[in-house]
Formats: sequence, structure tokens, C-alpha cells
Amino acid sequence: MNKFYVTTSIPYVNGAPHIGNVLDSVYADVLARYHRQLGDDVRFLTGTDEHGSKIVRSAKAAGLTPQEFVDKNSFQFKKLKDVLNLSWDDFIRTSDQSRHWSGAQKLWGKLEKAGDLYKKAYKGLYCIGHEAFITDKDLVNGICQDHQKAPEVIEEENYFFKLSKYTKEIEKQINLGTFKVVPESRRNEILSLLSQGLEDVSFSRPAKDLSWGVPVPGDSTQTMYVWADALVNYISALGYGSSDEKIFEKYWPADVQVIGKDNLRFHAAIWPGMLLSAGLPLPQTIFVHGFLNVNGQKISKTVGNVIDPAELVAKYGTDPVRFYLLREVAPFDDGDFSYEKFEEVYNANLANGLGNFSARVLALGEKAGELAGDVNDPKVKEILAKSAEVRAAVAGKVSDFKFHEALAAIWGFISYGDVYVNNEKPWEAGKEKVITHALLILEQVADLLKPFLPETAKKILDCIEVTGIGTLKAKKCPPLFPRIEHA
Repeated sequence: MNKFYVTTSIPYVNGAPHIGNVLDSVYADVLARYHRQLGDDVRFLTGTDEHGSKIVRSAKAAGLTPQEFVDKNSFQFKKLKDVLNLSWDDFIRTSDQSRHWSGAQKLWGKLEKAGDLYKKAYKGLYCIGHEAFITDKDLVNGICQDHQKAPEVIEEENYFFKLSKYTKEIEKQINLGTFKVVPESRRNEILSLLSQGLEDVSFSRPAKDLSWGVPVPGDSTQTMYVWADALVNYISALGYGSSDEKIFEKYWPADVQVIGKDNLRFHAAIWPGMLLSAGLPLPQTIFVHGFLNVNGQKISKTVGNVIDPAELVAKYGTDPVRFYLLREVAPFDDGDFSYEKFEEVYNANLANGLGNFSARVLALGEKAGELAGDVNDPKVKEILAKSAEVRAAVAGKVSDFKFHEALAAIWGFISYGDVYVNNEKPWEAGKEKVITHALLILEQVADLLKPFLPETAKKILDCIEVTGIGTLKAKKCPPLFPRIEHA
């Protein structure tokens, strides 16, 4: 049995989740479910990033302690498991001292032992939004464009990590393909950064200025930088740094780490540098997806276009939301959401497409009663060959992270079924064989949909009962996707 370890980047909990936060989890969920179907030993990790000065400021503004603030927001992210029908196996919180801190501190010790940490006085521009020092070249008219604020000038003594030491090795691993960055455009982007040479990075803040975080082992005057401790979640969740590291040894390195494009530098430069310093294997693949905008604009509280995924699911259902994110958002590019587009896609593909085909076939099947199949029937052989062809296409698309194209292949199979039903008119007398064929197509479609629309796949399969060797019965089910009508 092959192991398959997939992770998401862990969202920063300085606010409640919005629709743009969930792409990581939905993509990783498809990968996890698909590999479970293949029989792999899957572990799927997600969680929340909970330290840093931004959390302290947000908590104070909300009249809460940092712990109360992160508890409240982390709970909202954890609830997405039910909202979006996610199948993660583990949820790690970086404020969890019993699970996370020992791993973060052990890795720090490894970097120190390698001679890759040093202390120095530093004066620079600190962006609270980035939780990082930035340079003049990152600013436009003195303003950080991502956060629309001028950075603070900070002078302090910090620990620095010798990231520059690992530039060539990271570049080599990417070029060899042992450390993959997907898609090609993001691979080129990180290679361009590496060609300029990586700079050493600040890895701590003075504890007097930031006590909310993991203490630097052996130096109580310093607190680990938020993202220096956050990146370790991928291994601390496996027990790295605990008394028993068997799970870590079994699942690391990660097979796929799913991240947004804003996390590229952290995951494809700093994280591999830390792992190389600690003598640990690099993840096999970093899959980098684009952003999700709303009505063509970046999601922002100021713009007022923040959409709560729980509210969206409450209105339309879990699988319609999953379908839109997987079918209408090309993973490597920025996608766009609007209620108008969502309802158009819903009616065209779900209500009129899969929903209509399913309703027609199941109603005919219920009326026909028990039906006998025949493995030697040429049409059955044709359907199974068509299913195998679609299955192979889906396998290729999933391995390339092109989930929208995988679903397009499955919808092509639904169209094949629709054409067959329309041409053969199974509602006419004596057409039981045609009904059997149509049910076989629907059953194959449902099986293909399991990683993408698990709830829908189960509903369909629950309506098709194999009653004996080569015999089956169907029952009419409630509409899968009632059409959205407008006044």
C-alpha cells in the first residue's frame, strides 16, 4: 500500500473564514478522497496559524485575550469540515503547546546545531500585514500595496537564519525534479528568485515586543517569528519532536502541499531551506493555486465583498459550492465568484445536467422493476470501455491538479448518457435493456464523482440496488439539484 500525505497551508486566524480561504481545503480533499479510492494509505492535514503581532492587535481590538481570539476563529475554520464535507484526518493549531511547540523547538535546535542561526541587530521596515520585514522595492510611494499601509521602522536584535546558504541546493532540487513546484509559471517564478540569491531571514522577535508565540529554546528574550514556527506544523502534526516519531517517519515527506500563490516564497524557499538545514527530506510537490476574487475584485472587508462559505452552503448546498470551485475555477489562475455566475452554472450543469439525467434514469428504473444485466451485451461492453476511458482521463487530470478538466471529462460522460437516452427512448414499451444501460452509465458516473461531489455520489448510489448476480433495481429519489427559479 502506498502512503499519500497531503497538506494545506494553514490559514491565519485574524478573522473568520471567507470563500477565498477554502480553495486549499477543497483541492486537498479531492486529492485525499481520490487516493483513498485507489487504496492508498492517506493522511490529510489542515489547521490554523495562530501566533504573531497581528493576532495580538486584532484580539485587543476585539476585547479578547490572544488565546480567546484564536480559539474563537480557529473553531470557525474547524467547522468547515462539516460545511464543505472535508475528509481531513487531522487539524493542527500552532497555539497547541502539547502538540506543536516541541516540534517547532526541536527544528530550531537542528538549525542551531547546523550553525545556521545567528543573532544580530537589525533596523528595517516592518509590515504588520505581512508579519515580516520588507524593503523599499516592495513599496509604492512608501505604501505596502498588499495592505495599503506604510510599514513601521523597527530596530531590534533578532536571530537570523542562513537561508542564503541553501539557495543553490534548493535550485538544484527543483531543476532535478526531486522537489516539484507546480504549475510551470510558479516554478519559473521561484527559480527567478533563486537566481538572484536568497537573503538570510529574520527568524525571531524580542519577547518584550511579542510574547504571543513559541519561545526560542535557550533564550527567553526571543520569540520565534510567526511563520518560522507555522511552517513546522506539517511535521509537528505527525509527532515530530514528540516522544514517538513513528507517524512522522511513516508519512514524511509530504506527497503534495497545497498552497496559494501568496505563500510561494515561504513554501518553496524558506521551508525547504529549513528542512535542508535540519537534514530532513523535502516535500515531493508544492501545488500552487491562484486566488478567488468576487465580482472581479480582490476579497476585502473594505470593499464589502467577503462571502461566508457556511452561508453560501446553507443557501445552495455543499456539493454545488464544491462543484463551482472545482469546475469553474482553473486551479493555476485566479478565479472569480459572483452569485449570478454561480446560479447560471448550477442550473446548466447540476439542475439541467447531472440532476436531470439522474432523475430521468432513476424514475424509469423504478417503473421497470428488477432488471437483468448481461456482461456479454455489446452495449454494456461499450459503456464500460467508455467509463474506463473517462477514468483514465480523470486520473491524468487529477495527477496534474487540473480538477476543472477532470470534471469536464465526467460531464462528457453524462452527455453521452443523455444522447443515448434521447435516441433510444427507454420510456417506450419493451426497452428494459436500454434502461439497464442507462442505469449502468449513471452508476459509473456516480463512482467517478466520489472525490469531487461525495454527497451527490452517495445519494445516486443509494438509489441503485444490486439485487443479485447481474440484477439490479432502482428507486426514484428526491431531486438532487432543484432548479433555481427567478421571479
